[in-house]
Amino acid sequence: MFIGENLTNLRIMHGYSRKQLSETLGVTEQAVWQYENNYTSPKLMTINDLKSIFHVKSKYFYNKDMLRQYLEPQNIPITNIAYRSKIMNVISKTQSEAKHLEFLDSFVNYITANVVYPSLKIIQLRNTIIEYLNSTNDDRVTQIANVAKLARFELGLQDDSNDDLMFLVEKSGIFIFEKAIGDEIDAYSLWTKQDRPFIILGNLKRSAVRRNFDIAHELGHLLLHYKVEFTSLERKEHKELEDEANQFAGAFLLPEEPFIADMESIIHVTNPDAYIDLKKKWKTSIQVLGYRAAKLGIFDAKKHRNFYAALHRKDYLKLEPLDETIPIQKPQKVKSIIDLLVKKKLIDVRQMIESDWMVEIEFFHKITGISNSFFNKYLVMEQDFELVDVNELSSAIREKSL
Repeated sequence: MFIGENLTNLRIMHGYSRKQLSETLGVTEQAVWQYENNYTSPKLMTINDLKSIFHVKSKYFYNKDMLRQYLEPQNIPITNIAYRSKIMNVISKTQSEAKHLEFLDSFVNYITANVVYPSLKIIQLRNTIIEYLNSTNDDRVTQIANVAKLARFELGLQDDSNDDLMFLVEKSGIFIFEKAIGDEIDAYSLWTKQDRPFIILGNLKRSAVRRNFDIAHELGHLLLHYKVEFTSLERKEHKELEDEANQFAGAFLLPEEPFIADMESIIHVTNPDAYIDLKKKWKTSIQVLGYRAAKLGIFDAKKHRNFYAALHRKDYLKLEPLDETIPIQKPQKVKSIIDLLVKKKLIDVRQMIESDWMVEIEFFHKITGISNSFFNKYLVMEQDFELVDVNELSSAIREKSL
């Protein structure tokens, strides 16, 4: 029997309205509604089209999907999704991303079912920060600076480098994934109700330094804005929290004392080209280096305006020096977990894809951002030839012939 809920989950996750899906399938919007509510079943031709659109097997529509098997009900609080975005949250987009997180959460539950985790550092850190914020009389700027300093220390970043940023953030307990979210959304983050933190990185063509800022910005949301209902915020309130996450990112990526020491070597502080060596060292953009210098009072508002104007004249707001040469860090945590499970024979990737999830490899690329080639390498059936002594084999053949 066709399970309409499975179709609904796929449609929402891919960002289709019923009308859009009906037009793609060449059926009426009413027909899609009937499929999803189990009033009628699609014909075989329509099933084939759905398979192609969503990269699943035919049997996907006739068996319980993994959301029903591995997702805790109501575990993704849609109101708490924190966007790093140029626009306010759009309801349809937020629903789509929430459904995407449901699939990701189910996938993480699936691959970690046989993995024992140590206490998550990020949860301990978050709780320490909540206790501090609830008990201190410090002003908000000081609070953010202290939180950033504590976070950098607890996550284990070196005093003079951000080279291991992605690795250490993932190691702390955060699951980071990539996704082509769209041009208007840089990244977003969320705590699930079971305290699993996610960061989703969009804009896959961004430079390494901009990606680092996105990671730090979302880390700021996870630590400073736990359980904030972002979808209910007014525009001004949303901007205030975005500004706080930006302040955190600047302080986290460029710790005060070593950064001030570095700035002593900058003679012409309004010249963006004077910051290229610092960009290479800290793996942060020239724009962020100037932003941080201004926040620390290293130069005044007028000099910061001149600095920003110079960025604009040189067209550095679009592409800075080194943007195309500094390697972009990629999430590795989930790939490492899968590698370990395969080596320990705790998971069979072919079974995972074809039998358990009932999908194509492209489906996993869609939800995780991990390349098809990563999954494909486990599907190559290697044949091992047993090596024997040729003389012994010849003797055995002769004896058999006699």
